[in-house]
Amino acid sequence: MAKTALVIGKFYPPHRGHKLLIDEASANNASVHVILCKKNNEVPDGRLRENWLREIHPNAIIKVIDDIYDPADSALWAQLTKACLGFSPDVVFTSEDYGAAFAKFLGSSHVLVDRERLNFPVSGTKIRGNPWKYWEFLEPPVREYYAFRVVMAGAESTGKTTLSRDLARVYETNWVPEFGRSYSERKIREGTNDDWATSDFIKIAHEQCRLENAAARIANRVLVCDTDAFATAIWHRRYMKDRSPEVETIAMSHRCPDLVILTDIATPFEQDGVRDGELIRGWMHDVFIEELVKSKRRFIKVKGTPQERLQQACSEINKMLDLGINHHG
Repeated sequence: MAKTALVIGKFYPPHRGHKLLIDEASANNASVHVILCKKNNEVPDGRLRENWLREIHPNAIIKVIDDIYDPADSALWAQLTKACLGFSPDVVFTSEDYGAAFAKFLGSSHVLVDRERLNFPVSGTKIRGNPWKYWEFLEPPVREYYAFRVVMAGAESTGKTTLSRDLARVYETNWVPEFGRSYSERKIREGTNDDWATSDFIKIAHEQCRLENAAARIANRVLVCDTDAFATAIWHRRYMKDRSPEVETIAMSHRCPDLVILTDIATPFEQDGVRDGELIRGWMHDVFIEELVKSKRRFIKVKGTPQERLQQACSEINKMLDLGINHHG
């Protein structure tokens, strides 16, 4: 058994083909070193890709090098590799034509893995062009990044939850409930529903973000969210009669949704024992529009029957998916 193995690449982004390489190296060697080559202004960023690799391959030794050299100069890359590692690896695993020459300059043996991409017919370029088309080749942390996030926005009792469930059914995916509702229900049970503080909304915003990110890892391309921290900031204004810089900072620092769906207030108000904002639905609707425009979020308005709203939402989502449009460029 060889002592040290090397896998080198851009991992831009990491996919199942890369995982096969690293798993093959791990299965036959005592230690595996992975060198990630990064350039400035890449999306996703090199450091983020490094974190993904560390999560996907916790036993591998990950190092990063600036990708500013001629990719065809195998002799130079061998020198750079030895400088980065501090030694020459016993064996190099690649799925590229350059692998044999690169390994020879290192004084290492070479293992060529799935050169024809028969196991995983995918590439980083294809994924960056349309990640949802190649979803099956992505690992959970990469899916979290690329999941197409659809967020509901609107005043109380405007059909957000119904539309969330319907969209999740259509796209055979999961959806994220409104944590603020369960939080409010608990306050009602405890008899503290008239005692709200900014700290409550900070907790709600943080937890809503956490739930969303966790759900994105297991989503089927599209993730549907009944609400988000952006809406929590508006609910703070509704209950506390003022803005909260803390809650708004949480909202603005969180991943921007790919599409916001604003529900119309023409829906009849249904009292469910928790809602109390029937008389201010118009105000909240206007605030949502104002803040959505100000924050430059991409949004559409839906109206009509539940089926009509679903059709309007699906039409826009399908268009964006077909074009490969998301907030990561």
